[in-house]
Order: sequence, then C-alpha cells, then structure tokens
Amino acid sequence: MKIVKRIFIILLIAIFILPVISYVGIVITNNYIADKTEKDLVSYELPTNTKLVDSVSVAAKLTGNGNGMQYFGAMLIKTDLSLDELNSYYSDYRENEFRLLVEKQESGEIAVIEHGSLVFESELSSTEDYYIVYSWGDGIDLFAD
Repeated sequence: MKIVKRIFIILLIAIFILPVISYVGIVITNNYIADKTEKDLVSYELPTNTKLVDSVSVAAKLTGNGNGMQYFGAMLIKTDLSLDELNSYYSDYRENEFRLLVEKQESGEIAVIEHGSLVFESELSSTEDYYIVYSWGDGIDLFAD
C-alpha cells in the first residue's frame, strides 16, 4: 500500500509541477530570443550624425493570424538624415537573414505591431526627426555567440 501511495504522490507532482516548469522554460527561452534580437540590432554601427535613443524587444504573437511566436527588436534613433538616406545605409543589412527595416517614428508607440502595444520609453521631441529601425528575429541561432 505504501508503494501505491508513493506512486500516486509522484504522479500528482508530475501532473502539477512539470507543466509549470515547462511553461517557465518556454517563457524564458522566448524572452531570451527577443532580447538577443534587440542586442543584435543595436550592435550594428549607426550612420554618422545619428544617436541611439532607446531600444525594445518582445516575444509574442504580434502580427497576422494563427499560432506562432514572433520575436521583435527595435531601436529608436535620432538623426538629421532622411528616410531615403537611412534606407540606403541599412540596405546592405537586408541581404542577410537579419533584415533591418526603417520607418519614420512620430510617437512612442510602435505602429508595426498589430496585436497588443509596444512603446519606447523615451520622450520624443516634436522638433527633431526620429526613426525606428527594427527586425523580426527567429529562434534558429538560440545558443550561438
């Protein structure tokens, strides 16, 4: 009878504890990939006369329908360069798997996110030009570097 009781307790622990451990592991892994996407993004050299103002990352279902995890990293830059000049500068980075996209940024809210909201914490001055440089990461190189 003692052995049946022990097996029952082990099964109860497995039923309640293993899903929690699995969930925590998945959340930590997804946040790690999103943070790595942000770190990779800010590691690229900025154009001249450009200042990094802020950066963010998130792992969630951000655009589209269906299941799936998306990893997003973005940086807010302040510059006197035009959107065309920035696109030209970052065009070389679009050749590899880590595509850098650039858009004008007029508020703290990140508009390319369809589901939920993501904002830069920094205040944007109405007298200066800000741009968002962003990339959609993936989980392929989870433990590289």
